[in-house]
Parts: sequence; structure tokens; C-alpha cells
Amino acid sequence: MKDPKTMDEAYNPEESAKGKWTKFVETTLVDFFKEHGLEKLSAEDGNGNKVKLQRTKDDEIKVEQSSISIRY
Repeated sequence: MKDPKTMDEAYNPEESAKGKWTKFVETTLVDFFKEHGLEKLSAEDGNGNKVKLQRTKDDEIKVEQSSISIRY
């Protein structure tokens, strides 16, 4: 495991990772979706965080996010 860079990463690593994922989705992924005129896009980060983007008939972007982290 890498050394944490912030207090949030040190004391709340799962929430910190979820926040980074959400920020990535809301910026980089949505911008990519718009730039390329896509109709549908699905992505997964390998840690249980998944997202689906879909263009609606009103030309809006619908974003569905799920994050499931079960570790034993």
C-alpha cells in the first residue's frame, strides 16, 4: 500500500478513494463523453466503483454510479 498523501487518505481511505472516483466521473469522464458525442458509456475502476453514462432524448447526460466494496 502506498503512503497516504493527505489526512483524509490516512484516516478515511475508502471515502477518499470514492471521492476521487466521483471527481473523475464528474469531470474527466463527462468531458470525454461530451467531446466524442457518445450515446452510452460504462466504466469500472476495478475496486467496485462503476458508472454508466447515457445521453437522454432531451440531450442531457444521465449518470448512474454505484460503489460496492466488500472485503474480507
